[in-house]
Amino acid sequence: MILSEERQSHWAHLLTDAIWNDDMVDYTDEDQALRLAKVAIKEFVNEDNAVDRRAREKVASLKRGVVEGSPEWEVLYKKYYEEERKKNG
Repeated sequence: MILSEERQSHWAHLLTDAIWNDDMVDYTDEDQALRLAKVAIKEFVNEDNAVDRRAREKVASLKRGVVEGSPEWEVLYKKYYEEERKKNG
């Protein structure tokens, strides 16, 4: 998943606003809550990018030369992506 820093910031604002508006928490420091949300989103995106990279590498390492974008590639990518996700919890 590719999310620009601007988009990540937007999601952090949406997340902290939604939590606040639903009375799920009362922030003692709204700026800190926003910073922590941005960090969490950035870590998720970085982790997802690493999982994506490993899944792509697994498909590319197959001897039969599966062409990216083909139905077979899509199935294998999804399988390897899910395997890598499960490894990370």
